[in-house]
Amino acid sequence: MDRMLFTAMSGANQALEQQAVVANNLANIVTPGFRAQLVEMQSSPVAGDGLPTRVSVAANGIGVDWSEGPIVHTDRALDVALGQNVMLAVQTGDGGEAYTRRGDLQVDGTGAMTVGGRPVIGDGGPVSVPLGSEVTLGSDGTISVRELGMSPRGLSPVGKLKLVSALPGTLQPGTDGLFRTANAQPLPADDTLRVAPGALEGSNVSPTNAMVAMIDNSRRYDMQMKAISTADENAKSANSLLSVS
Repeated sequence: MDRMLFTAMSGANQALEQQAVVANNLANIVTPGFRAQLVEMQSSPVAGDGLPTRVSVAANGIGVDWSEGPIVHTDRALDVALGQNVMLAVQTGDGGEAYTRRGDLQVDGTGAMTVGGRPVIGDGGPVSVPLGSEVTLGSDGTISVRELGMSPRGLSPVGKLKLVSALPGTLQPGTDGLFRTANAQPLPADDTLRVAPGALEGSNVSPTNAMVAMIDNSRRYDMQMKAISTADENAKSANSLLSVS
């Protein structure tokens, strides 16, 4: 009976973990460049005497759906759609370097260029532009500005986005939505990579699939809880029979 309880309990816990990941995916449906997260599970034999087929479920980490999201043309000067296997370098809160597929760049009140609230890294560190200037991005990641009062042709390059090449699975996902190398060492910039200015890659999360997954996880959790309730009732019945004898 205990084996039944532990098996059902691990199954219910697994359903809750999957539900949390699916809910996070749904919350990021409109996040540019978001990659859907996947729960990685593995079977684990139940300790103790019993049938060898009795197993529980253990979480083995978070995976990533590396498929490309849809490209939407926005005609916004600070929007860039990254090419296949291209990542944009950003600075983390601890001063380290991480990578993202987001391309909706912003310029804050100090002139710092950010994405998702994090400083964008260029060829010389975090990128900043003169306040009030018109910013233009090139297909190779070059950042040019035209300050107030300059002629329409008066574009001056001020830096270049740090673009890195990362094949699917070579970077590890973090809980903050960023990707990092396994050894926390920064990747080198690749000058051959290209971006598409005036466009954004959308999230690759399918709302329909995510809703179906939520319903499936909910029903699986209910089934596991029913198994726990049945095991408890059986245990009570067994104790009652033993007390009578």
